[in-house]
Amino acid sequence: MPPVVLISLDGVRPDALTAASRHGITSSIFSPMARPLAGIVEVARASEKRVAFFYNWEQLRGLARPGNIHYAYFRDNSHDSKGNDGTVSQATRFIQKERPDLAFVYIGADLSAALPSEYTAILHSDRSHGTDLEEDMLIPWMAICPNIKKSYTIQSEITLLDTAPTIASIMGIQAHHEWEGRSADEIFQ
Repeated sequence: MPPVVLISLDGVRPDALTAASRHGITSSIFSPMARPLAGIVEVARASEKRVAFFYNWEQLRGLARPGNIHYAYFRDNSHDSKGNDGTVSQATRFIQKERPDLAFVYIGADLSAALPSEYTAILHSDRSHGTDLEEDMLIPWMAICPNIKKSYTIQSEITLLDTAPTIASIMGIQAHHEWEGRSADEIFQ
């Protein structure tokens, strides 16, 4: 199964895009889930997949339960104008050398051009900033890989809940039975 890189961009508004997904997040403050579920990291680990995390915003450390990540890179420099450079550099070197099955990369730059050709890249934003206005609630959601339809515009609504099931589908592992999202199968050839 092809490996996957999930690229998360901070606070990106999709004003220039024709299709975006609704997310409902209006704050950067961490709050535990009312009904904790296994995430894509835990499901990948249970399927004996190797997972790597690269991030520069400390609040993201709680995205996966302890004991499920094989490699993590963190540096608290998200407010530095060059802060993403180190994260991108570390992610690029590690992915090219170690070839993890799933890599989560939180950055403000495009990593997809530096990825080995067999990787699928899914790019989305965690949220736009600040309000519940329509333009702040829509975010970009894009996928890049060899078996994606070229120049295809997603026809159905995609939400952040669909990201993990889509990654599971690409990786050939079962989505957790309690996940609310669905795989975005329409994007594949």
